[in-house]
Amino acid sequence: MTLPFTIEQFAEVFRAYNESIWPAQWVLNALALVSLAAAFAGRRRASQIASLGLAVLWLWTGLVYHARFFHAINPAAIVFAAAFVLQGLMIGWFGIARETVRFAPRRNAATAVGLLLITYALVVYPLIGRAIGHRYPASPTFGVPCPTTIFTLGLFLLAAQALPRMLLIIPVVWAVVGLSAVLQLGMSEDWGLPAAAIAALVFSIRHDFRHGRWRRPAVATSSA
Repeated sequence: MTLPFTIEQFAEVFRAYNESIWPAQWVLNALALVSLAAAFAGRRRASQIASLGLAVLWLWTGLVYHARFFHAINPAAIVFAAAFVLQGLMIGWFGIARETVRFAPRRNAATAVGLLLITYALVVYPLIGRAIGHRYPASPTFGVPCPTTIFTLGLFLLAAQALPRMLLIIPVVWAVVGLSAVLQLGMSEDWGLPAAAIAALVFSIRHDFRHGRWRRPAVATSSA
């Protein structure tokens, strides 16, 4: 499907966004670091703080980036805005109100991959963008959809137990949507999106198998 805008228009959206919100970019990065630090604290209240940070990031991306700026070149941005706001509210509901999202990083593969994704979102993503010619302010910064999604999926991998599956739907769908920017606009840094989605799904399915969610229930037999 052909995108309804050009790479030049896309870059101008980033320019307008970055110039309008300055210096909020620093606040968004700091919020990500606070969420990461809270996740490593491994306590109940700290997990709520980490979830709050993620919720704010998704609400910001939906209300500010999608609804205010991206909508100028893509009418579908209203749908994207609604999805991101919904994701933020769900993270708040499950992570703060219900407390079903508990973070406790361990020395395992999930934590290692999660930290790689977080590093990619915060450090590698902008470096790749700069290397291929995406210069600030006409470049994506943390707080726009793609690096925020990668960061979120990375942080999810630091969870102590399986997350509510609803929390994975919108990030994974956005990873598929974001592929259009890679394939049609040359946003090579966004290759991290499908990698993050695949990692999240693999570890989620792996956890389900380990805890018997995919096993068929035993068939009761009766003896004469």
